Amino acid sequence: MEKPELLAPAGDLERLKFAVIYGADAVYLGGQEFSLRAAAGNFTLEEIKEGIGFAHKRGVKVYIAINIIPHNYHLENIRNYIKQIKPLEPDGFIVADPSVMEISKEVAPDIPLHLSTQASAANWKSINFWEKQGISRIVLARELSLKEIKEISVRADAVIECFVHGAMCVSYSGRCLLSSYLINRDANLGQCAHPCRWRYYLMEEKRPGEYLPVFEDEHGTHILNSRDLCMIEHIPDLIDAGVGCFKIEGRMKGLHYVAAVTTAYRNAIDRYLEDSLNYKIDSKWQEELKKVSHRPYTTGFFLGKTGKTDQIYEDSSYVREYSFIGVVKEYDENKGIAQVEQRNHFTRGDRVEFLSPVREPFSQVIEELYTLEGEPVEEAPHPQQLLLIPMARKVNPYDIMRKPQV
Repeated sequence: MEKPELLAPAGDLERLKFAVIYGADAVYLGGQEFSLRAAAGNFTLEEIKEGIGFAHKRGVKVYIAINIIPHNYHLENIRNYIKQIKPLEPDGFIVADPSVMEISKEVAPDIPLHLSTQASAANWKSINFWEKQGISRIVLARELSLKEIKEISVRADAVIECFVHGAMCVSYSGRCLLSSYLINRDANLGQCAHPCRWRYYLMEEKRPGEYLPVFEDEHGTHILNSRDLCMIEHIPDLIDAGVGCFKIEGRMKGLHYVAAVTTAYRNAIDRYLEDSLNYKIDSKWQEELKKVSHRPYTTGFFLGKTGKTDQIYEDSSYVREYSFIGVVKEYDENKGIAQVEQRNHFTRGDRVEFLSPVREPFSQVIEELYTLEGEPVEEAPHPQQLLLIPMARKVNPYDIMRKPQV
């Protein structure tokens, strides 16, 4: 059994480092231009260089998304961009458009090309075509079932990559015109305003008496609003279908999401590979995924066509059971004191939980709280202030501090 790659999102340099530390085999990111998450933090060339160095030092690969659908005026800038990135030695480019593929092959022929889900590859014949164009990995369209994926994997030489967790889109593999039509923000250039999450009314004036089941209350309904994908319960099915890379969506998501989701899937994959015959889902992994900000979960198209239960008609808000409140920067074993960088509000007396890539989460009450100068405080008076917390148990740098929402 081949070990599938776990691919995590990196919206900025800090999230790249946490994805690596929390168990990703590879990360994917976008530069300041040409990727489909223009509103993410994204990376300067210097940050790409630092991120690749950090990841490669730990045996983790880095893929660069250049997956917009470009117009004429983009082409020369894309060429220059690839020229600048080539010396940094990324492990692959994620591309969707033939023009970008051709430019990449001309400028950086040694860097592997991965076909973005934006290309909507949905059958084995299409994948055979892309293989002939030099594509070594296919990120399949999200609209395929496990049965279809299995047939594709048998007929394909390229690595098969699938999204297994994160936000879903009502459009076919993300090819959406709504955002551009409604507010002139082109989703295919990375500027999506997520109009699928807005509230809509639906009326067909020539069909009196025929009511479509979309009206929920006096305010209307969110008829296009998809649930989030979660396939943590189906690791064996994904591997059996021939999926060689498990991709987590989320370059727009926060640090807590990246760390918690990555470590949950890392644990599930490793447990299955260690003992596939006796493997069973651990409820702790599922609970971990409920603690990050998310919409209600679905298995998408993997188990068959989606239906009305895969949409959220009431509202587009996230489920937020926990708040991300801090990151451990240092730990003094002799004194049992952690230096924590505050990210959101917490106070002395709060019960908090510590998430780690190397041990089970544990909770404790913050009995004491100090500034770096040793002054006792009730709460962090300034954003992102460094504070000292006496610990009940050992913690490590990159551990995450969170607390339940009240």
